[in-house]
Amino acid sequence: MSISSAKPETVNALLFAIDRLSAWAGKAASWCIVALTAAVCYDVAARYLFNAPTQWGYDVAYMLYGTLFMLAGAYTLSRNGHVRGDVLYRFLSPRIQAGTDLALYLLFFVPGILALAWFGIGFAQDSWAMAERSQTSASNIPLYLLKMIIPLAGGLLLLQGLAEILRCVLCLRRGEWPQRLHDVEEVDIDELRAMMQQPETQDGAGR
Repeated sequence: MSISSAKPETVNALLFAIDRLSAWAGKAASWCIVALTAAVCYDVAARYLFNAPTQWGYDVAYMLYGTLFMLAGAYTLSRNGHVRGDVLYRFLSPRIQAGTDLALYLLFFVPGILALAWFGIGFAQDSWAMAERSQTSASNIPLYLLKMIIPLAGGLLLLQGLAEILRCVLCLRRGEWPQRLHDVEEVDIDELRAMMQQPETQDGAGR
C-alpha cells in the first residue's frame, strides 16, 4: 500500500504513534533534570559547607546530562523544536518548506544519525566487554551504562526522522503540513500580546 492510497487516519495514527514513543523517551529522560539538580546541590553543599567534596559529583553530572541530551533529541524533533532559520523559513510556502526539509533530512540527517546508531552499537559493546569505568575521578563509575544510550538515542532519532520525512512527502502531495502532537510551548511575544488584548476588546464590546 502506497502513501497516496493510505487513509489519512491510518497515516496520522502511525505518525502519532512514533511521536508518542519519542515523547515517552524524552519525558522519561526529563527526570534526569531532577536527579542532576539534586546531585549538583548536594555536591556544592558538601564542598563549600562541610569541606567534604564528593568523588562522584562530576561523573554523575555529565552522565545525567548526557542521558538527558541524547534521549530528548527525538522528543524535540517530534515537536518540531530544533533550531532552524525561522526568519526565512516561515515565509516559504508549505511545499517549499517540505522540499527543503526533505532534502536536508536525506542529505545530512539520515546519514549522520545512521552513523551515530551504527558506531554507537560498537562503542556500547566494547564498553560492556571491558566493563569500562570513568577515569576522570576516583569514583570509577561505570561508563557502559551511559554508552548504551548512544545507539538507543540514535535509533529513536532515526525513527522520528523517518516520521518527519513522511510528513514532508505528505506535505509535498497535499500542500499542507500533516498534524503533529503538541505539548506546552513557548508563546511568541506577539501572540501573547494578542491574547492579552483579546479579553480587553471583548470587555469593551460588552459595555
